[in-house]
This record gives sequence, C-alpha cells and structure tokens, in this order.
Amino acid sequence: MANEFPQVLTIAGVDSDGSAGAQADLHSFFMRGTYGTLILTAAVAGNSYGIHDAALMTNTFIDHQFDALAADLKIRACKTGMLANAAMISDVARNLTKYDFGPLVLDPVISTKHGNLLMESDAFETLKKELIPLATVITPNFYEAEHLTGMTLDTPEQIVEAAQAIRAMGAKNVVLKGRHDSDQQTEVRDYVMLESGRAFWLTGPYFATDRKNGTGDSLSAVITAELGKGNSVEDAIRIAKRFVDTAIQNEIAVGHQFGPINHWANPLVHPRA
Repeated sequence: MANEFPQVLTIAGVDSDGSAGAQADLHSFFMRGTYGTLILTAAVAGNSYGIHDAALMTNTFIDHQFDALAADLKIRACKTGMLANAAMISDVARNLTKYDFGPLVLDPVISTKHGNLLMESDAFETLKKELIPLATVITPNFYEAEHLTGMTLDTPEQIVEAAQAIRAMGAKNVVLKGRHDSDQQTEVRDYVMLESGRAFWLTGPYFATDRKNGTGDSLSAVITAELGKGNSVEDAIRIAKRFVDTAIQNEIAVGHQFGPINHWANPLVHPRA
C-alpha cells in the first residue's frame, strides 16, 4: 500500500562536495532504513577547503516543494538545516504549521563548531520567535547555545541552565552538544534535557581528526529517521550519538583538508514498512 514505508524530510541546502548539508542528511536517512526526501533551500559551491559561492532558492520555489510533497507523500518526521535569512525561516515555519510532516528536529545552524557566526541578527531573532517553538528536538552546538541564551557556558551548571533556557523558548527536547574544538580534550559531553523532565549527559570519546564535516547534520538526521520510525526521543538521541561517534572514528579519505565523516562505518539498517 502506498506510503506505508517510513518517509522523512530534510529542509536544507546541498554542498557540491557532498560532505554536509542535505547530502549528509540523506546518507544518514538511508543508513537508518528510511526514505529520505528534500526541500532544497540553497546550493553551495564548496570543497574541503571552504565555501566559494552559494545560490538561494526563492520562497515561492520552497513553497512549491512543500506543496508537492504534501500532495503525494506521507512524511513522518522532518528536520531543518541551514536557512539563509529571516524571510526563508519565516516561510519554512509557515509551511511547517500548514502541513503535518511529523516531529520537527531543528538543527539551528547559527555558528560553526569553532564559534564563527553564520546567521544575520534578524534571522537569528526570527529563528527564536517562529521556528524554535515548533521544534520537537533542537540540537544546538556549544556556541549556538551560547548565542541563543546569551550565556557563557564554562561549567556543567551553566550548561544545564542554558538547556532550561532553550526549552523555555518552546523547544520540547534539547540536545546541547558539547565542545569538541581542542585536541587537548579526551571526551565530548552532550547534555540532553527531555520534555518529560528527565535529563542526562551523553559522553563519547574525542577524535582528533579533520574529517568531521556533516557531524551536526548527521546527528539531527539520525534523530529524525528514528522518530520517523516511531522510536522514542531518548532512543533516537542515543542511537544518533553512537552513529556519529562511529562515523567520526572511522575516517575516509575524501578531499584534501576538512573532509566528511564516514556514514558507512555504521551497519545498514534494512528498511521495512
């Protein structure tokens, strides 16, 4: 019967080198046994050295993609990637309110893992006001959590307080990803705060490698895939953490500098309806 198979969606841009963005999401969807769909927001000309050009899709085209998927497919969970500006964020939020595409996993692409800002101030405010309240799960990195809350996160207590503040913005569940930008560290500690009130730390090893492109995309994508299959939020987060750690640990040699993680280091989950 049509649409019995678990279908999930990423709303994101594509990177020409395939290391991050929608390609990382689609790789993750595939490996976790779900059918991945895409609403394209931008196209990026980039490689392992950096980004060299980008082209944005119009909001009208984004609307038509939403309309087309809603008219034919049964999307069971969705996620966002990088959204370029306030108008695009507002348009995506409007469409997610219009159509039922299941739980939303929000990867708030505000800054890089090293703290470099990627979003204009008006877009940042629109994200907080219009998109975060729709999120079933939000997955900010360490620096994005600092920007969202206006806090400096130097202690575990401050990280807990930041997660509480982000939940107060409307997100039901928070995965606050730990810092992983120093080769002196031996582990990465993510903090999870669930809608139920349950909270815990997820600790994994730190891997000193330049092959980490697509890490955040893949974490949020695996969470999306697992929610699309009906798994609990906690189980989805734990599966995603293990998936990404395995993908980072087992490097692949693609590109000359900052390469992608290795999705294929994980076992393929055979799809089933």
